[in-house]
Formats: sequence, structure tokens, C-alpha cells
Amino acid sequence: MATPRKLTVTDAHLAEALAGRAYLLFDGGMGTLVQAAGLHTVHAVPDLLNLTHPEAIVAIQRQYVEAGADCITTNTFNTNRLKLANAGATVAEVYAAAAANARVAGAPLVAGDIGPTGALLEPLGTLTFDEAFDIFSEQACAAEAAGCDLIVVETMADLLEAKAAVLAAVESTTLPVFATMTFGEDGRTFLGTTPAIAATTLSALGASAVGLNCSLGPVELAPLVEELAPHNRALVMAQPNAGLPRIQDSETVFDVGPDEFARAMEAILDAGATVVGGCCGTTPAHIAALSALLDARPLPAVEPSAPRVILSERSEPKDLPAPSIPNPLYRPVFAVTSAQQMVSLPEGEARIAVIGERINPTGKKKLKAALQAGDVDYLVAEAAAQQRAGADILDVNVGVPGLDEPALLSQVTRALQATVPLPLQLDSSDPAAIEAAARGYAGRPMVNSVNGKADNLAAVLPVVARYGCTVVGLTLDENGIPPTAEERLAIAERIVAAAEAHGIPREDVAIDCLVMAAATNQDEVREILRAVALVKERLGVRTVLGVSNVSFGLPARPLVNSTFLAAAFGAGLDMPILNPLNARYRDTVATFRILNGQDAGCRAFLEAYANTADPYEAAAGISTAGVVGGPIPVGGDLGRPSAAGANLVREGGASTAPTDGARNNDVAAGVFPVGGDLGRPSVPSGCPIPTTETFADAADVVSHLAECVLEGRGTPVAAATEQLLETHDGLAVINDIFVPVLDVVGQKYDEGVFFLPQLMASAEAVKAGFDLIRDRARAVGASAAEATPVGGDLGRPSGSSAATPRKGCASPAPTEGDAHVPAESDRAIIVATVQGDIHDIGKNIVKMLLENYGFTVIDLGRDVAPEAIVAAARDTGARLIGLSALMTTTVGAMERTIALVHEQLPGVAVMVGGAVITQEFAEQIGADFYAKDAAASTRVASTFFDD
Repeated sequence: MATPRKLTVTDAHLAEALAGRAYLLFDGGMGTLVQAAGLHTVHAVPDLLNLTHPEAIVAIQRQYVEAGADCITTNTFNTNRLKLANAGATVAEVYAAAAANARVAGAPLVAGDIGPTGALLEPLGTLTFDEAFDIFSEQACAAEAAGCDLIVVETMADLLEAKAAVLAAVESTTLPVFATMTFGEDGRTFLGTTPAIAATTLSALGASAVGLNCSLGPVELAPLVEELAPHNRALVMAQPNAGLPRIQDSETVFDVGPDEFARAMEAILDAGATVVGGCCGTTPAHIAALSALLDARPLPAVEPSAPRVILSERSEPKDLPAPSIPNPLYRPVFAVTSAQQMVSLPEGEARIAVIGERINPTGKKKLKAALQAGDVDYLVAEAAAQQRAGADILDVNVGVPGLDEPALLSQVTRALQATVPLPLQLDSSDPAAIEAAARGYAGRPMVNSVNGKADNLAAVLPVVARYGCTVVGLTLDENGIPPTAEERLAIAERIVAAAEAHGIPREDVAIDCLVMAAATNQDEVREILRAVALVKERLGVRTVLGVSNVSFGLPARPLVNSTFLAAAFGAGLDMPILNPLNARYRDTVATFRILNGQDAGCRAFLEAYANTADPYEAAAGISTAGVVGGPIPVGGDLGRPSAAGANLVREGGASTAPTDGARNNDVAAGVFPVGGDLGRPSVPSGCPIPTTETFADAADVVSHLAECVLEGRGTPVAAATEQLLETHDGLAVINDIFVPVLDVVGQKYDEGVFFLPQLMASAEAVKAGFDLIRDRARAVGASAAEATPVGGDLGRPSGSSAATPRKGCASPAPTEGDAHVPAESDRAIIVATVQGDIHDIGKNIVKMLLENYGFTVIDLGRDVAPEAIVAAARDTGARLIGLSALMTTTVGAMERTIALVHEQLPGVAVMVGGAVITQEFAEQIGADFYAKDAAASTRVASTFFDD
């Protein structure tokens, strides 16, 4: 958790709210009322209305004050240096005017509003984390200078961008920072983040309130608030829309009225929200109804503890007691996250999680050579293999003498996060390397490690606190590693105390009692196990051990390691660091998860082992009657299941069960068994796609190529493609390999196993092979574009037919095998964000994915007039146009564009998408196709061009 801050709190009610003892009511939608006033077309950036039409903004905000709002949000959602470029006003000028308008309107409290930059961060985009941080820091400083009472970071869809904004506001100002993210109907952001992951990550960075806003109405948002609250150390915040938008008389309207809105908000308040308000479609009437509801409810009640909020000298009263955790629903947990998955070890529950050890150059010549050669792809392959084998967390160590460890650890972390959704443990003895990687990490990493040396504690713990990480403490100090359990415990006590002094809660600390080799320190093995038990009993923290160290110098090392692992589990080990590809270790993990109750009903174990022979019986020639598949080969790990069962909680991941692909209730809520595929085959048997007769002579290459696509590794895909082209036709490679593997990619995306980063990485990998085929064909005078289009199912259920475009009735994305990788280079698609809308993140993602699937994309940018879109289509001959809109005030422009295209360019179709667009909405405005996400756009395009 972030180092405690001294906050400037200028209002007693705000102080009470920050302590969790009072509700805080925000205002409602601004764009809705701007549109109603006829001002939404005055400026491309509506924030400029603060300068040109201040009286109109004041009038809108005064209505919210009169409705009972405690806090008015400044009209600065778009006020950053990127969106204000060439606008004729600076960030500071707009914030100053906006805050002044809110004060004139009578706002009791003013929240400086910060929205997304409008640009994609790396690796999906080109904006770096530090660039985003600087942009947000400028906004936060401008808000504080303008006299705002707090800062609200809102409507974030990218966890890394939200992290940059919160961190910038926390570090650049002394104001309380509130943060909300926006989630879809599936309970995730478009990059796959769940509310639990968002709350865990952002509250650990020092946000005073974390929650949800926009996208959904209060009924749909309530279960997401329930999911978020137990993981949130900060206040719980919720600002729903007034339902979903629709078009009526060419205007955007919302169906949830004020009374219905207030009734639905009761469930959100019951779920733990104490900071509430409205978003799109809500009006002063909605806020008035919500104000009446809050007045009728008892105040929130929390148990007071040490003061946390420090009032400034301007405040009255002073020194109000505040709880260290103002959210009474928070449950202490050791949690590590990526942007898409969370490993959660709650206090008081017997759970274990496996940390994969293979990305560490110690004793690994090939890995060391790959690091020296800058071959990050090798590390990605290691990560993917461990994920398949069931690792829950991946240890990442790149320490090789002579290399720039801070730069390399940061680079490798970004590469792994772009392809593998597992949380990472950043393993380094260099505080600079830890900081470089933790800063730009999407989620909440685990830091390995700190130790009991005073200088090490002073160097590492501030980094851990600053970036809200969890941390592993090693029981060594200036005197080395002590021989007894009691001495190890004493060092652990010092580490925990030092962590707490830096604002790092005890639940965020894990202790590694350090395994010694039994061959040289045999007596200490018992002491290590005693130390684990003492640490668990006396400190109540989680424990870590590097298991394989115990067998150094001994034969049959896996046997020694697995036996020690079982003993360590019995002593209280929570997180073993081991090689998950070893079947013995997986056996031990699976078995212990039965004994500790983690594998409820032994279901995972039974699924994995019911029809599998005991390898020792098989080796001894004992009968294996009843084993499916006949005689079991003797030797090694043959006859074992390839993985072992698990039933820990991984939140934000993907369930490997039930086998019919249906999601159970836990999966729908974003809670999944941890242990990855432990309990299932660790590596798919055979090729992940069928090998056709054409490639029967190259089955191994086909399997390798397909696996590399699934892992998002473009370089080996190109190499394997080149090898196949020596003896096979390029079109056969596309049709028989690329298309089927994209089917698998799409299926994984639909099932929640893959998320947008993995989808993009796989598509980029295929593109590397496709480009090679096309270039070779051109080199011999036969363009690959002349070939027959190829098919590639993105994994939707088969059996439904792809709809043809009809004016006035938008077809959904095809649901069967219709997402083709087009071979014609002239299959051009125009994409644009509609007039009046300056947000283009979604459009940019669609562009990249369409290009990776081989389409030619003509990007007209953002805020594009209908006439310009029609002219571009006429000039280029493009027959498909993709339109995007984020703001509800600009969907009218989308409707006008569609009408103009259909009027002037018969035969040209339009697909639409965006945060405010639904299937019904698309049909209302006359779109031909609706694409709910970037993956759907590829299916729409393929169906359109192939029909």
C-alpha cells in the first residue's frame, strides 16, 4: 500500500466522508445537459465552454447544487495537452476557469476531473507510461492550483492508464484522489480488468476512493460493486448511467428515470458504496432523488482506529479520527494481480499458489544467452510453458552481469504482460530495477525481495510502498542467514515492522525463510520448516520458499524436492517457487490441495487422476487394470497426469471447467480456480489444431507454429512459416494452419482465457507469417492478394448464420466460422471517430486488429465530418466503413453519417461500435453492422467481403 500521505482536506464533511462516516454525493451527467442546451456542437473539445460560455456551465452546475450534490465535478474531462493541442487554451487556463465556474455555481466541494488521455499506452499503443504520467501530473497540478478540493480520475478502461493517473495525482498534489473505471456487461474493462483487480491495484496506490462509473445502469452496476468492495482498501464509489442509451427523435435518451434510478441505487449502497452520483443520462432530478435516499439512510458505520486524514490549517474541526481502512467491507488478503488475473490468498484461509521459477538465469545457460542476445521471445516461451503447466505467478529475474538490469527487467515485464495474463514476481536485488519494472507494470506485482539489512530495507520498502506492491522478505541480515528458526523469526519480525512503518500492511508481506541444501546443511532443513511454522503462528503472514535449493548436490533431485515440498506445506508454506513443468511437483501440489480443503470435493484431483495409473505401480509392473488406454509405459513421469488439481481463487482469470465451455456463477463473477491448468493436462496432447494431410510430413513444425501463434510470438511464427514454404504452398499454410489457429485464439477470447492484449499479440504473430507469404508471392510475380479468401472462425458457437447487412437493421458480428484472413490487398476499410467526438482509443484498436488480419485500413482520425467520410469512401472505393463514438452527445453525428453514406453511396456498408453503442442502438440509427468489440469487427469485415 502506498506510503501514507498528508492530505489537504478543506471541509469537515469531506473529512467525515474520507473517514467512511458520511456519504458523499457527486453530481450527474454534464454532456446530457450540454446537449440539451444546444452547446454540444460549439467546440470539438466541450471543456472550452468553460472559457467561451461560462454562464451556461454555471447554470448547469447550479442545478446540481440545488439538487443536493455535495461535490461538483469540473467540466475538464478532456482537458489534457493531447486533446487541447491547437485549441487555443492551456490546461491550466481551462482548469482555472472550470473550478471558478463550479464555485460561482455554489459548489460545496469541487472535484478536478481527469479523464483518459485518448491515446493507447504501450504495448497496444505508442504512449509510454512516463508520458502518460506527465500528462496527468500537469492536470492534477492545474486542478490543485485552481483551488479544487479533490481530484477524480474517471471513466478509465485501461488499468495501466488509471495507474498512471492515480500515481500522478497522488505524487503531484496533497489532495484526496478518487478513481473510477468503466466496465462492460461482462464485468470487465475492454482490456480484461475486473472490479476486484481494479480495486486491489488502485487502492494500494493511495487512492482515497475507488469505484465504477459509466457504461451501465444502476441495476447492472450493483453486482460489480459487490465484487469490488471486499478488495477495496479505499472508499467505494459508484456513478452509474441512467440505463443504456437509445435514439428518439434524433436525440440520445436514457430510460431510467429519477425515481427508478434512486430505487436501484439502494442495492449499490447496500453493497458498500458511500461515494455516489450519476454519469451519462443522469440529470439534477436523478441527483435530487438520490439525495433524498441518502437523507433517509443511516450514516455508514466503521470502527475508528488511528487517525489517517490530516486536516489543513484552513479546516474546522481538526484532527478527526479516521479508520486506517475506511471501507468496513474490506477483507485482508495477500493479492498479486496482472491487468487480467489476480491471485488471492485471504487471511485465515488455507490456500497455496505456485510461483514458476524458470525465468531466472541462475544455472540456465540458454536463458542467460537469450538475455545477452536480447531474445525476449525466449522468455515469453518460458512464460507460456509455465502458464500451461499451471503456475499461478511467474518469477521474473534478468540479472546477468554486464546487462542494464533496470532497462531489461522493464522491457521483459512489458513483453510478458502483452502475451501472458499471469501476475508477475519482480525478482531483483537492485532497487532501481524493481522500480523501473514496477512503475510501468499493469496491475499489482510481487517484489522479490527485501531482507533484514537496514540499508536494504531503506532502499527497497519505499519502492514497494510507492507502487502498491506486495513484497517477499528474506530472513537474512548483516550477519548472513542464521541457523535457527528463532533467529529467522526475529529477522522476519524486523522486516514486517519496517514494512508497516512504510505504510505496507502486514497482509502484503510474505516471508521467505530461505532453503539451504540438505547435502551441506542437513540439520538446518528441520530449522527451515520450524521457521515457516513460527512465522505463520507468530506473524500471521504468508510464506515463500525456493524449493529446489534443498536438493543441490544430491541425486534424484525431483524426488528430494517433492518430498520437501510436502513437508513445507505441512509446516505452513503458502507459495512455493518451483518448476511447474515437473510432474512430481504437480502431483504434490494437487494432493496437498485435497488435504488442506482447497480442492473442494476433490473435484480437480478426481478429474485429473481418476483414470491415470500410479507411475510407481506401472514401473514395478503392477496391474493397472481400469486405466483407460491400455498398458502404461514404464519410466520417468510416464503414466502420470500431466498436471495436478487446484482450487485456489484466481480472480480475473479463466476457468478450465466446466468442460462444456459454459461459465458457472463464480466464473461469471470473475472468480476462478487458481493453479492454472493444474488438474488438467499441463501441455495439450499433440498439436493445438488438426494437422491436415497436406502437412502430415511437417506435423512438428505445424504444432510449433500453432503454439507460437497462441503465445503471440511473431519471430518464430515467421521462421516456421519460412520453413514450411520450402516444401508447401503459401495458401495451404494460410488455410490449413493460420485459419484454424485463429479459430482457437477466438475461442479462447470468447471464453475469457485470452483478453485483448493476447488477442492482439496472436493476431500480430499471424500477420508476421502472412506478410512473409505475401512478400514471397509478390517476389515471384504472383501476389497473394489474388488468392481465394481463407476462413478463420473466431470461436463463436457454430450453427447460427451470418446476417447480411440491411439498412436500418444492424447485423451483429457473425457467430460462426466467418472471420477470414483476407488475401486481397484492395479490401479497404475506412475507420473514423464521428464528428464532435475526440476519443479514438477503440477505433485505434479496431484499426490495429483489422490490419493484423490482413485488411487495408484507411484511418480518417477523430472528429470527422459525415461529408469527409463520404468523400473518402468515394475517393478510395472502400465498401465498408467503421464508425466509433464514445460520447453520448455525438451519436447523433453517427446517425447523420450513416444516413449520408446510404444516400450517396449505395452498396457501401457501415459498422458501428463504441462504449455507448449497443445492438439495439445500432439498429435504431440505421447501421448495417454492430461490432461489440475489436474482435467482432474482424468477423464483420470478413463476412462482408466474402459474401
